[in-house]
Order: sequence, then structure tokens, then C-alpha cells
Amino acid sequence: MTTNQLPENEYSVFNATYIKAAANVEMIEELEISLHDFIKFVQNIPMDKFDYRYAEGKWTIKDIIQHVIDTERIFSYRALRISRNDTTPLPGFEENDYVANTHANSRSIQDLLAEFSAVRYTTLFLFKSFSAEQLTRMGTASNTQISVRAIGFILIGHQKHHQRVFQERYL
Repeated sequence: MTTNQLPENEYSVFNATYIKAAANVEMIEELEISLHDFIKFVQNIPMDKFDYRYAEGKWTIKDIIQHVIDTERIFSYRALRISRNDTTPLPGFEENDYVANTHANSRSIQDLLAEFSAVRYTTLFLFKSFSAEQLTRMGTASNTQISVRAIGFILIGHQKHHQRVFQERYL
């Protein structure tokens, strides 16, 4: 399945940016490809840029990598719950509070990339385990309706969005 086959009622307007960033890719294949692309991209960033902030109060590259990891964990958990027909509305999360409590800047870039890789592989196994029916299941997260398959594309687009931010504002 690709994003052009995903009905707009399966995700919120807020997440449309991430769906668009996933740009008509096959979900499972792109979850794996984008993992390797991201690691290679980050490994080519000059070492002096990882703790750089382009403006006061903005996150560092390390902060953003940890944010991508945390977001992937949260969204994968949402996908798991929704896929299992859990109809409990799932809360949102305050990304700034998460970043403020990660201590990402005290970690090595290798450690962050290893964690990202581990989290992405668990995401891949999870999404590969879903049946076609499970992928279309809808649930509520952050007070909006979302499908399991939309979550997969959002994860891809969210990573690509932040990679683009790196290029535009940090490098």
C-alpha cells in the first residue's frame, strides 16, 4: 500500500504533512529503506553540528533524533493498541516535555543511532505482523481518528520531515 491509496479520513489534518512527506512509497519497504537512509545521512553530519541550535530555545540534532525515537515508540504503541481492537482513546504527548527530559545531548551519536535502529526494527516487525484487516482498523489518538496504516506512513513522513529540517536549518 502507498500513501495515494490512503483515504484522508484515516488521519488528522495535522498529520497530513507527514503523510505527504512519505510521498507514495510502499510502507513496509520504506520503513526499512528510510532507516538506512537516516543512519547514513546522520553519520555524514559534521561532529560539531550535533549540539548546535540554530536559534535560542531550539532543539539540537541529538534532541531531534531522540524525539524521532520517542515519537516512533509512542506511535507504534498506538498502532499495536488499535490493531488489537482496543477502542480506548489514546492520549497525546507533549513533545517539548519529552525532549526536556531525555538528556540526549549527553549521549553519543552512535548510541542514539543504535537506539533508533533497534526501535525501527521493532516497528518493522510489528507492521509486518499486521493483517490487511488490522491495518485498516481505526482508533482515537490525540482526540482524532487514525488508522493503523496511517500511523506507519506518519512514522516515515515524520522521520523525513526532521531529516529535511536538518538540511535546511542545521547544515
